[in-house]
Amino acid sequence: MSAAAQSDFFSFLHIDLNSFFASVEQQLHPEYRNRPLAVVPVMTDTTCCIAASYEAKALGIKTGTQVGEAKRICPEIVLIEGNHGEYTEYSNKIAEAVELCCPVAHKPSIDEVVCQLMGRECEPANARRIALDIKQSIYKHAGEALRCSIGMAPNRYLAKIASDMQKPDGLIGLLPSQLPRSIAHLELRDLPGVGARTEKRLNAKGVHTMPQLLALDRTQMHALWNSVWGDRLYHWLRGADTGDDGAPVPSSEIQKSLGHSHVLSPELRNVEGAWAVAHKLLHKAAMRLRMEKFWAGSLSLTMRYALTKQQAGQVKSRQHFSGVNHSGWGMEARFAECQDTLTLLEALRGMWVQRPQGGLFQRPFFVGITLGRLVPESEHQDSLFADPEHRAELSATMDKLNLKYGHTTLHFAGMLPARSSAPTRIAFTQIPVQYGVDYM
Repeated sequence: MSAAAQSDFFSFLHIDLNSFFASVEQQLHPEYRNRPLAVVPVMTDTTCCIAASYEAKALGIKTGTQVGEAKRICPEIVLIEGNHGEYTEYSNKIAEAVELCCPVAHKPSIDEVVCQLMGRECEPANARRIALDIKQSIYKHAGEALRCSIGMAPNRYLAKIASDMQKPDGLIGLLPSQLPRSIAHLELRDLPGVGARTEKRLNAKGVHTMPQLLALDRTQMHALWNSVWGDRLYHWLRGADTGDDGAPVPSSEIQKSLGHSHVLSPELRNVEGAWAVAHKLLHKAAMRLRMEKFWAGSLSLTMRYALTKQQAGQVKSRQHFSGVNHSGWGMEARFAECQDTLTLLEALRGMWVQRPQGGLFQRPFFVGITLGRLVPESEHQDSLFADPEHRAELSATMDKLNLKYGHTTLHFAGMLPARSSAPTRIAFTQIPVQYGVDYM
């Protein structure tokens, strides 16, 4: 059936909160409203802004802008260290405000909400009324400084595209009868799932513009992506509902790993500081492993080392988003499925002593810990041998106290130098979960 032959309707609303972290700070601090503001992970000029208010964006400051550069552009800019707990609470408030108008079908990320329309709600006039009610409900129940852009479309993929087409405080609908010509003016990078690498690959195959992409038939789209993703995208861009609508598979069905990473603060950019942070990241990951009822069969350690300009010119290096040129190293250890922190710490120590030495590996600035080969607790087979050191009981006792008083209350001595470092960072694609008194 051609797009023109379809009746016009909207099946999905995609609510995208505008400059969410910065807007929450302006909601919490009225004195910062109408002022350039940026949220940062740590208070240092070498890191990058993770969110910027629209007043800052108007000056050219955006997500990824180095803090030192932001200060140069606007010396009066307000800088606030991000607070994941507050953002999660406001994310939940917003979902509750949306629920007052229309049931929430999905929460793809901390600053996005998706509603699926049914029956007469799908009629354009009714869908628009619901969208306007949602905007008003967020304003009234979550906060007057919080604005959102809403995309209306016949499938979820297009609804997300529409939500990005008019910011801030936008409302755009993509009707089936107007597709795909109504999206022909977009850039390839405007499509969810098309980042810099994918765009480069498409360019290499002769596709540089949306009209060129839209001119391909389904078979050509399949060949372009060399997967069923091309078939799905062909249908989504024309308003069809393939059943999955570009929605990600629930994490519970695909989760194969969990972990934490951290850019080291300047005082911890040495071997001792990096070890303390790695120790703390493992402590957090192990606690999450038990809270989420998984067992792990592998542990990966990733490290990045800052290079001087001279060193960067002598070897193959990469550049971190903060602008730091670096070399990298990583290692994975595999072992029998476990849950306890002591066993995982032994594996970490074993990798740590094998880290590279020499001039290129003297200034660690990034550490990442990943627990992999996860097995749900329900599928784990207990060992035939007892736990002579009572490691599981020790971990359970630590969890009990840390849940009640904070996850660093009881810990092993190795993480002491970094006890207050490596806090839970802002999650764009995953909403932090509260365990006891802390978010992780």
